[in-house]
Amino acid sequence: MPSVLVHTLRRCVGTLGLLAASIAWAQPSGGPYGPVPQRYAVPKAANVYFVAPDGKADAAGKSLEQPTSIEAAISRVVTGDAIVMRGGTYRTGGLQLNQGITMQPYLDEVPVLKGTRVATEWQMLPNNVWRTTWKTLFPAQPLGWWRAEREGMVTPLHRFNNDMVFIDGEALQSAGWAGELNAKSYYIDYAKGHVYIGVNPSGKTVEITAHDVALHRPSREVHGKASDRKGPQIRGITFTQYAYRAIDIEGKKPATPVSEEPTDDPIGPSPESAHGKEVVGTLLENVTISHCSRVAGYFRGDKLVIRNSLVSDTSTEGIYVIGSSDVLLERNIIRRNNVERLTGYYPSAVKIFNQSYRVTVRDNLVVEQPYSNGVWYDVGNIDGVFVNNYVEGTMAGLFFEISKGITVAGNVFVNNQQSLRILNAAGARIQHNTFVNSPVLIDRTERSAQGDHFGWHPQTGPDVNERVGHVFENNLLVADANVKGPLLRFEQPPLICGKVTAPMTTRVDGNVYIRAAGTGAGQPLVSWAPVPGAAGATCQTTYASLDDFRQAQPGLEARGRSFAGHQGAVFSSPELRRFELSHVPDGVQPVPVPADLRKLLGWPATHLPGALPAAR
Repeated sequence: MPSVLVHTLRRCVGTLGLLAASIAWAQPSGGPYGPVPQRYAVPKAANVYFVAPDGKADAAGKSLEQPTSIEAAISRVVTGDAIVMRGGTYRTGGLQLNQGITMQPYLDEVPVLKGTRVATEWQMLPNNVWRTTWKTLFPAQPLGWWRAEREGMVTPLHRFNNDMVFIDGEALQSAGWAGELNAKSYYIDYAKGHVYIGVNPSGKTVEITAHDVALHRPSREVHGKASDRKGPQIRGITFTQYAYRAIDIEGKKPATPVSEEPTDDPIGPSPESAHGKEVVGTLLENVTISHCSRVAGYFRGDKLVIRNSLVSDTSTEGIYVIGSSDVLLERNIIRRNNVERLTGYYPSAVKIFNQSYRVTVRDNLVVEQPYSNGVWYDVGNIDGVFVNNYVEGTMAGLFFEISKGITVAGNVFVNNQQSLRILNAAGARIQHNTFVNSPVLIDRTERSAQGDHFGWHPQTGPDVNERVGHVFENNLLVADANVKGPLLRFEQPPLICGKVTAPMTTRVDGNVYIRAAGTGAGQPLVSWAPVPGAAGATCQTTYASLDDFRQAQPGLEARGRSFAGHQGAVFSSPELRRFELSHVPDGVQPVPVPADLRKLLGWPATHLPGALPAAR
């Protein structure tokens, strides 16, 4: 490939490395996070196919000198084979693969799969508008559950179309008509097949989407071969600029068009043994997925691993795990989801959905998410693990809903609208986390399986009276003067007052609360529900201090400590994202760490409240 392109791609990888290096050292493990540049030796596989952007489809591909095309190699490989990709840009999509193979770069070269083509023929129109004719368009509508009567005044329908336009690599935002255009937007007339931009394309590279998926892994026959039920091993490859999604790993249900619900697999309550077995063992390592119009990928199948990868600039979701067990996401950078600012679509950078078991999210950076949630375990998940992550700038950093059992420990949450939310769930164990300007919300509602907007979803989780058993211990909660309201909230609506009376937790203890001076008088520390004996209009109350909370709720926070009106530094250096305590507050002592947490976190037998040690 041209040397200028090689240099540009390597420079991008280098920039990513600087990003990881600049912030990772202050995080729970110190990284490295995201893709780590590697030199990949040619694997020892039954058959190795070399491919190149200019490879010939009829070439054998058995040597570097005669590479084949990526499309031809994908059609030929069988289980145990490998595809070795030369560096450069592959403008391709719709690749179908159902064999357990390896895909990787050649040595340290940088292969990039792109879902766009370059638009070169433009007509100048009045008012600084240019137009081209485009054949591969991806019109779409919101799914049927989207509430137009509520969200249609906020999110215009053209945001749901899946086309994307890039000028010199920068993504443009869709506009509703040609008169709305500026240098940062585009408009599409679908009836006539025209794409409009508001900047002179001369001397610029304008790319428009041409493919809606890069790699589709069906669970059925393709290229004359039955599925081997083994997931691909993908290392060191970049996928970018795909309409809809870059990767789609099927389960029992065939991959759906964008007009249909993609996540109902299984449909309705299902035992663990009945789903997640169609494609097992998919691996993504040192992979980059960016600029996908909906999601980076739909991932179905047990034993999925996504490690040291970057997922960036997606729309409704980044990583979407569906109906899968024993999954591991670790040391990834996941940033900038919901770049189109859709509303009513419940965006989340990572969605773990639909009766997934034992999904571990460990030691990741989830950042730059002002219009998106961070990681959302949703609908029937069992025994999740969320440990040693750094989460900053989200709507809700961790959302655990309609699910049972999660361990949340060793995480640092910074400047989130909510650090974590536990909703209509049971058995959340929240211990030894650091929450900085990130309140905690644990709540339950009347939502049940009868008449629910999403049908069977509530059937997969605990019923209304079973949303109990949460533990909140040995956490550090710190807020500056800009944070109003309780730092810890247990809430339920008036509709179930007097009907749902068991507390959501009987274990709240050993937590340290620090509020900066200047917060103002009257700011409550804790909100609590249900209040014993209360019914009717409300069973919710707040407590201004730990002493008030202890008196009203005997047995809770016996070891907790609160510091109101704190003067001076709390952390070593928030500006450098160093959230170790600058000093240990009076009366705060290390506490024993349960053996199972020590194993998960790699910690000694005792530790201060919170996720990090004090600065030395």
